[in-house]
Amino acid sequence: MGRMMLIRFFAILIILAGSVSCSLEREVGMGKEQTLNLMPVSFSELAGWHEDNQDAALLAFSRSCEKILKRNPEDQFGPSPDMGMVKDWQAACAHLPDWELSTPEQARSYFEEWFIPYVMSNNGNEEGLFTGYYEPGLRGSLSKGGQYTIPLRTRPGDLVMVNLGEFRDELKGQRIAGRVVGGNLKPYEDRGAIEDGKLPHQVDVPLVWVDSAVDAFFLQVQGSGLIELDIGEVMRVGYDGQNGHIYTAIGKELVTRGELTKDNVSMQTIRAWLAEHPEEGREVMRLNKSYVFFRKLETDGPVGAEGVVLVPERSLAVDPVFVPYGAPIFLDAENPEGGAPNIRSLVIAQDTGGAIKGPVRGDLFWGHGEREAAMAGVMKSKGRAFLLIPKALKP
Repeated sequence: MGRMMLIRFFAILIILAGSVSCSLEREVGMGKEQTLNLMPVSFSELAGWHEDNQDAALLAFSRSCEKILKRNPEDQFGPSPDMGMVKDWQAACAHLPDWELSTPEQARSYFEEWFIPYVMSNNGNEEGLFTGYYEPGLRGSLSKGGQYTIPLRTRPGDLVMVNLGEFRDELKGQRIAGRVVGGNLKPYEDRGAIEDGKLPHQVDVPLVWVDSAVDAFFLQVQGSGLIELDIGEVMRVGYDGQNGHIYTAIGKELVTRGELTKDNVSMQTIRAWLAEHPEEGREVMRLNKSYVFFRKLETDGPVGAEGVVLVPERSLAVDPVFVPYGAPIFLDAENPEGGAPNIRSLVIAQDTGGAIKGPVRGDLFWGHGEREAAMAGVMKSKGRAFLLIPKALKP
């Protein structure tokens, strides 16, 4: 960037900085604020703690620790100074037992030795919303033709994504994206414009072609998936950028229109409605102006925003404005299977999503398969969450 371009760019950052009150608060609606409050509790107060197999969580946490141990020890660990420095968490990671050799009891003892649980609340309200996501399967081809006409696009070379937290600590978790035009960062094309082919030709590069616009839409919502190619191979694709537009939940729009109700809205009912109303459905999907770009993954699972491979039922997407990646969280939430006991398990904050906003809000990764899709699709559970923080810290 040239000098004048940098001056204009930082002016944008300064303007955006004025809209954030502090690192643990976010303004929403008409002057309302969401604030993460933490209160220490004991492990004995966590219902289901001693029944959970924490060795599975140890696998997920070991992947986060690989990232944590490579970070600058003197950096702030999360969005708030209360989360301590990276070195405070590196100490716990340095004593991490081998997850392959650990029993559930040994894993539990490790977390109890190094951490203290804190009940999370939003301005004193401990009840939050927990949804689910999964790794979908699609049918596709490396070339356009026949039934394969819907592109999954690679990240354009002119897309600029900015992590504002790298410039100001109080902006941790905040991101913007756009295109540089005449030395200024301008908004990128929205979903409708991209689907209509209004990207510059040299930056519009399809990665693979699929046979369903609805499947492609839900793949963007989930962030990763498996493509069964017409040549008999399977390709894993994952998130590689987003156009900077705010995510809009089309389920909420369908409820507003009276097409669905708050009680029956789910991924399954949304998909069914889109299938029954193809023309209107195209317009509804375009109300979500957010558009995701993909890359081919060579990993054995989807990769979350932290940059680690996710573990089914042990990786949680969070709002990084409030919760740092890599932090263990004990979840106590309603089970999507009606009448089944609550989900009470230790998970690790390793991902995020456009709809995940707020301090007591999470999206549980279920994995790949029919059961996983069914559970994720109907999960909209009330629950509580307990953030595990190293004992050396006293937020």
